Amino acid sequence: MNPARAEGPLEQFEIVRLIPLPVNAHGPIDLSITNSTLWMFIGIGTAILFFTLATRRLQLVPGGMQSMGEMVYEFISKMLRDAVGEEGRAFFPYIFTLFVFIFMSNFLGLLPTIPGTPHGWHVFTPTSHIIVTITLAMLSILIVLIVGFVKNGLGFLKLFVPSGVPWWLMPLITPIEIISFLSRPISLSVRLFANMLAGHMVLKVFAGFVTGLIAAGGALTALAIVPLFGMVGIFILEFLVAFLQAFVFAVLSCVYLNDALHPSH
Repeated sequence: MNPARAEGPLEQFEIVRLIPLPVNAHGPIDLSITNSTLWMFIGIGTAILFFTLATRRLQLVPGGMQSMGEMVYEFISKMLRDAVGEEGRAFFPYIFTLFVFIFMSNFLGLLPTIPGTPHGWHVFTPTSHIIVTITLAMLSILIVLIVGFVKNGLGFLKLFVPSGVPWWLMPLITPIEIISFLSRPISLSVRLFANMLAGHMVLKVFAGFVTGLIAAGGALTALAIVPLFGMVGIFILEFLVAFLQAFVFAVLSCVYLNDALHPSH
């Protein structure tokens, strides 16, 4: 593969097969291990390692890692209580896992790649691909549907008939509510995917400015400091976005679970 392919702003999102698997490898379902798969495993492994170290030696006066672990736990727990109430405690493992997975996928994708690394082994952001985000969104909506019908039966359909709306407005309001519900996985997935895609593209463009000005030599080399500062600022903003997008995805999933538990509200 030509190394120059990794220099453009879009090549960083290319899916590369690292371990091709012979099982239907060229059919509609490809089970090969790709760079996206690798970085999802790295994100999961990093999260498991962090929380294992944070909870290995629990103390009454927590140390640094235990404090960070407890902060994450309490943050998700409070978010779930505020959005769903005490009934939402049963969904804590899912919401906790969802938040941590998305945040780790977002954050690890911001790490710099070691120079000379083959293209397929570059740092990769799984959430920059809509197939990953739409899968997570569909999973959340599927859980909402199952919980809604199991707990409320056909009463779950009250979600599409808001209370207090005059009967003569129902033919208009109900289709709007149904369309709004069906658009939830689209809005969830596109919001996360678009933010990760756009942010990483901008970072790559600024990095290109820096390397281009340095390579030009002469007085232009001194100008490289301008896009470099811009790149640092965008990186800090992207770290904030990595957290915010994980939070938004998780909190909206909580809100949708609340609709499933209390459709008449």
